[in-house]
Amino acid sequence: MLISVVIPAFDEEAYLGRTLASLNAARALLREREGVPTEIVVVDNDSRDSTAEVARGLGANVVRETVHNIARVRNCGAASAAGDVLVFVDADTTVTAELLWRVFKAVSEPGCPGGALDTDYRPSKLASKLYLRAWRVVGKLAGLAQGATQFCRRDAFDALGGYDETLYMGEDVDFYRRLKRLARRSGGFVEFIEDVRVQPSTRRFNQWGFGRTLVWTNPLFILLFRRRPSAWRGWYDEVPR
Repeated sequence: MLISVVIPAFDEEAYLGRTLASLNAARALLREREGVPTEIVVVDNDSRDSTAEVARGLGANVVRETVHNIARVRNCGAASAAGDVLVFVDADTTVTAELLWRVFKAVSEPGCPGGALDTDYRPSKLASKLYLRAWRVVGKLAGLAQGATQFCRRDAFDALGGYDETLYMGEDVDFYRRLKRLARRSGGFVEFIEDVRVQPSTRRFNQWGFGRTLVWTNPLFILLFRRRPSAWRGWYDEVPR
């Protein structure tokens, strides 16, 4: 088995190094425990900074995608990867050393095509902290999972046609929902790993006003505008660096 980690990255030179360092520790642990190799593919989404150089310096393979569509970027990385298992990690998300080992154990279970990791957001503002904790509870009750770290077998990814490139937001939640449906049809299950959590950056929540956060994370707003690229330019292009 080969595991491929796919990282979409646009102007992430300030955060990508930490993400890759944590993943390199995770791939070393997986190799030590199971003898399973890992490759890391960073998809440089036409960055204006040294994202690609940071990635290469820390041992990642780099491919380029010029279109700013997160679903397309994830799919580009998957197409370039050689792994039997795909793990999608955001460029500003740090992981624990046990991450890849736990993913390996999950997909080794009969009937498990993939799953996701729980998140550990640590914003500096109390309002954001309470808000994100509330959404974490709601998401768990609704059986949803964000894309900070998702994983699946290659055959499952291909069967689903990858991430939906008509979506400019919520493509991760949509993919997880379709993955669950695929698993149920075959009598299987998806694995939501809670005891090993990943830590996404909270830069948006720390620097943007709370009202702006409420609008762009509102499920109704996402549902209405998720196919309109113009609605999400500020979310992606105005990310605090």
